Amino acid sequence: MIGIEEFSQRRLELMRMAGKNAAIVLAAAPQRLRNSDAPWPYRQDSDFHYLSGFPESEAVLALLPGRPQAECVLFCREREQPDEPWRGERVGTARAVTEFGLNDAFPIDDIDDILPGLLEGRERLYCHFGREPEFDAHLLTWMRRLHDARGGGVVPRELMSLGYLLDELRLFKSRSELKLLRRAAQLAVAAHRAAYAVAQPGRFEYAVEAELLRSMRAADAVPCYPPTVATGKNACILHYVDNHARLVRGDLLLIDAGAEWHYYASDIARTIPVDGHFTGVQRELYDIVQAAQTEAINMVRPGKDWDSVHGAAARVITEGLCALGLLQGDSRAALESEAYQRYFMHKTGHWLGLDVHDAGDYRIDGQPRVLETGMVLAVEPGIYIPPDDITVPAAYRGIGIRIEDVVVVTTSDPEVLSADLPTAAEQVEHMLAARS
Repeated sequence: MIGIEEFSQRRLELMRMAGKNAAIVLAAAPQRLRNSDAPWPYRQDSDFHYLSGFPESEAVLALLPGRPQAECVLFCREREQPDEPWRGERVGTARAVTEFGLNDAFPIDDIDDILPGLLEGRERLYCHFGREPEFDAHLLTWMRRLHDARGGGVVPRELMSLGYLLDELRLFKSRSELKLLRRAAQLAVAAHRAAYAVAQPGRFEYAVEAELLRSMRAADAVPCYPPTVATGKNACILHYVDNHARLVRGDLLLIDAGAEWHYYASDIARTIPVDGHFTGVQRELYDIVQAAQTEAINMVRPGKDWDSVHGAAARVITEGLCALGLLQGDSRAALESEAYQRYFMHKTGHWLGLDVHDAGDYRIDGQPRVLETGMVLAVEPGIYIPPDDITVPAAYRGIGIRIEDVVVVTTSDPEVLSADLPTAAEQVEHMLAARS
């Protein structure tokens, strides 16, 4: 868990970065409806959680560097609202201050009267303009009200992207965050293992998905994205989520599923043989992907840049595909021309943290980002041979393979948070042989 002291330090650092003449305003995620009046389970906005830990909707956080009375002010729902018998107890303004380390809190119903005055005289306003249109409209109304106030209030002259500052903070994980990320990875590994037990010929993809979800929810975790459970040619669809096909002996099964634990995500993908044994052709392609991931993970070190991770995977995959004759000509030329993208069309990884595709720039001033201690990324090379690709032998068509792990940049060797789930082909077969 993240303590209130860490949330407080995050706010202080963000205000230091913004400067004394700035204001920072951030809205909680709204409650979203699945259909009619049935809501989705509520999940707080990641940035709002990062700065406050406050779990409810209908809240606004205002950070006002240098304000003597209170720098960190929250607007939220009061206690004893009419909907509490339906939705449960609210935190309320008093507990918001004591339990979340904020300087002051006001009822959200009073925000129109209070917030414009808090913004008066500030030169810059940092916000997520464009993310939530309804909140944008409120923000513009407050600015106009301030401008039209008697005597003419001083409106912030610059509207700045909050992500410009906040994304950089979120990119580097604290010890507490790494602890949560490790737990999220452990729960995802357990869910994958549970799913493999039912991933056998004759079962359906949705039965495997159900086991993933059961394992996560039994551990008080939630899936951080809709799981991909793709058998046979479905694995060639990168974001396949239909999960309705029957598992067939001799096919591969690609499972891409991550668990979220206390807002922190994991992202793991494995490709297993449905009947427990790789065929010769499957093993050829699988070994290429596994070797590519090993090389890519080895690049996750301080001083290496972002492109070196993808470059290592692309090189191994290109050499392997050329050796099999699936790509024509010299592997060096195929790599330079990016011919491998025909079968490996996505990047090798992405930042990971509060979001599966987490905040943070991949390039600085046009140059690939240099990796530093505390960064966390997913490493996920793959090969996908379309089922209708007549340029390759029929035995290779319709095979999709992806292997993905969560990796931390440390002062020495990379830390693979999902290392308990094997990737080497022999180990995968040995693990599947032990299932009931």
